[in-house]
Amino acid sequence: MSTLEFTSDQIGRENFAERAAAMLEAAEERARSRQHPKGRLTARERITRLLDPNTFHEINRFQGGDIDAGFLGSAVITGFGTIDERMVAVWAQDFSVQGGTLGQVEGEKIVRLIEQALTLRIPIISLLDSGGARIQEGVTALAEYGRIFKATSTASGVIPQISVILGPCAGGAVYGPALTDFIIMTKRSSYMFVTGPSVVKAATGEEISSEDLGGGDLHNTQSGVAHFLAEDEDDALEYARALMTYLPSNCQDSPPHYAFDPSCIPAAAARVGDLVPESAKQPYDMVSVVEALVDHGEFLEVQSLFAPSIVVGFACFEGRPVGIVANQPLHDAGTLDVNASEKAARFVQFCDAFGLPIVTLVDVPGYRPGSEQERAGIIRRGAKMITAYSSATVPLITVIIRKAYGGAYIVMGSKSLGADVNYSWPASEIAVMGSEGAVDILFRRELIKAGEDGKSVAEQRAKYQEEYAKQSVNPNLSLKKGELDALIEPSQTRSVICRSLSVLRTKQRECHSPRIHANAPL
Repeated sequence: MSTLEFTSDQIGRENFAERAAAMLEAAEERARSRQHPKGRLTARERITRLLDPNTFHEINRFQGGDIDAGFLGSAVITGFGTIDERMVAVWAQDFSVQGGTLGQVEGEKIVRLIEQALTLRIPIISLLDSGGARIQEGVTALAEYGRIFKATSTASGVIPQISVILGPCAGGAVYGPALTDFIIMTKRSSYMFVTGPSVVKAATGEEISSEDLGGGDLHNTQSGVAHFLAEDEDDALEYARALMTYLPSNCQDSPPHYAFDPSCIPAAAARVGDLVPESAKQPYDMVSVVEALVDHGEFLEVQSLFAPSIVVGFACFEGRPVGIVANQPLHDAGTLDVNASEKAARFVQFCDAFGLPIVTLVDVPGYRPGSEQERAGIIRRGAKMITAYSSATVPLITVIIRKAYGGAYIVMGSKSLGADVNYSWPASEIAVMGSEGAVDILFRRELIKAGEDGKSVAEQRAKYQEEYAKQSVNPNLSLKKGELDALIEPSQTRSVICRSLSVLRTKQRECHSPRIHANAPL
C-alpha cells in the first residue's frame, strides 16, 4: 500500500483535495515503479487508455484504506466512464497492491460495480492482472469469488461483459472471465490457468512454462477460451473499444446505428462472385467474401485463430451491426467439427441475447468424419448449434454460396430451424450427400451387375454421378418445397441482404413459454 507522511491535522475543505491528490500520486508512483520495468501499464493508465479522455469517474476509492493515515486501500479500481460517448462500467486490478490479489474489500467493490452496471443497464469491462485469492484471508477471499461469479451470471445476457487479461489470472479467478461474453488476451504478458506451473510440477512432475500452460496463444488457438489475441496492452484495449462499436448497451437497447451514404456501396460487392470458384472442391477465403459484402469492408472477426473452419464476427450493413456466421473452405473444406460447432453456437447465442441480426453464409460439405470426432462428442457438442439457431428470435438471413450437404445444411441457419429468409446462388449443391457417396449407395446393385457383365464400373459410376448431380444436387427441390425463397445472382447478394434486414427490422421477438429454460446440451 502507498503511504504518505501526513501531519495530524484534521482533513477539511481546505486541504482535502491536496491530500487526496498526494495519496493518489504516491500510489500511482509505486505502481509505475513496479509495472513499467515489466513493460506493463498501471491499472489507472489502462483505464485512461480504454476510456474517452477525462471521463473516468472512480467510486469507492478509499474503501479498505485509511485516508487519515494517507494510503489507498484495495487492489482494484472501480468506476464509470465512456467509450465513444457511451457509458460503461470498468474495474481494473492493481498488481502493485499485494500482487493484485482479491480479498473481501476487492470482492465487495467488484460486486457492487456489477450490480450498479445492471441497474444502469450499461456494459462492464474488467481489466485483470492478479495473483489470485489473497491467501491471508482464506475462505473469505474464496467466498468473494463466488459472489463475483454469481453477479456475473446474473448480468449475463442482460449487459455485455468484456474481460481483458493483462497479466496473470489463476486458480478460481479464471472462471470470472470465463463467464463473460468476450475474453481478450495479449501475446506475451497474459496468462490463464486453474493451476500454475509450480503446482503442476508438484502434482504431476511435468515442467511447463506459464506461456505453454495458459498463455494467450494457447487459449486463442487450442482451448478456445479467449476470443482475441492482441499484440500488446494498447492493442488489447483497442479490441475492447472496437467491440463496443457493434454492441448495444443492454439486451433491451437497440444496437448502435451509424449514418451510411448509399453512394458508398462497396464496389467489391458487385464482383463478389469472382472470389468464389465454381468448382465445389476448390478452396477460397470466406473472409474476403464477407469483407466484399459489408460496409467499408470492415469485419471484426471473433476467435479467428480457433476452429478456423468456421468464421464468426461483427460487421455492418447500411450502418446497422449484424453477426456473421460463415463456413471457411480454406480450412478442412469448411466442415463442421466439435470446436466449430461450439464456436458458432456461442456466437449465435450472444447475438440473439443482444438483438443483433444474424447473416449466415453457407458453403459446407458436411460434418468432419472420423472416430476422433465421434469420441470427442460431435453428437452432443454439435447439437449446441441446433439449439442456438432454433431458439434464436432475431432476424435470421441465410445465403447458400456454393454447397450445403446433409446435417450440416440443417444446422447452418436453414429455414427448418427458423431462418426468416433463405437464398442461394445459382448452381449451388444442396442434397443429403454428394454424388460420389450417393451413387455408391443408390446404384450399388447396378454397379455390381455392370462389373459382372464386363462393363467399366468407373464409366458407369461417372454416368450415374452425372445423372444424380443433375436431378438431385441442385437448389431446384429446395425452391419447389419452399426451403429457399429465391435464387440470387452473386452480384446481388449485398442488396438482397440489406433489403431483408430492412424488412425484418420490426420482427417481434416475444417468447411465451411456461418453461424456466430449455435443457440444452452443455
